[in-house]
Amino acid sequence: MRISGKSFTIHLDDLLVFVNTMTADIEDSRAAVKDRGIPNGYVDGEVACTGEIEVDAANLKLIMDAANRAGSFRDLEPFDINTYADTGKESMKVELFGCLLKIAGLLDIDSAGGEKHATTLPFEVTSPDFVKINDTPYLSRTDTDDLRVA
Repeated sequence: MRISGKSFTIHLDDLLVFVNTMTADIEDSRAAVKDRGIPNGYVDGEVACTGEIEVDAANLKLIMDAANRAGSFRDLEPFDINTYADTGKESMKVELFGCLLKIAGLLDIDSAGGEKHATTLPFEVTSPDFVKINDTPYLSRTDTDDLRVA
């Protein structure tokens, strides 16, 4: 069997959360340089990783319970998001470090019903550990060595 969205388990730190949808996008601003209009190497640039988690009311409650323990939603410390899928034939693991959650799409009420309520939680990766894909870091050690906080 191949990996699909149904194959993934998602942990926000120690919380097992079931998501309707989840995205994570890496922006890598490395760029080719040109000499006399001819490509001749590249330069490093900024990196960023952002995404969104869409959860139903039951899973939003899990996150809000953690926020309540922290004192408020904005008091939630950035946390790691770990995703894992294994079908027996294929596996995939993506780790996103130091994710800062926000709330967007808190309410989208349709009085006709027919759909489960969902809340969208955008996030940004804030840690120099950044992202690992199948245990391989996206950033090199030289990218991040001088960014480590004691």
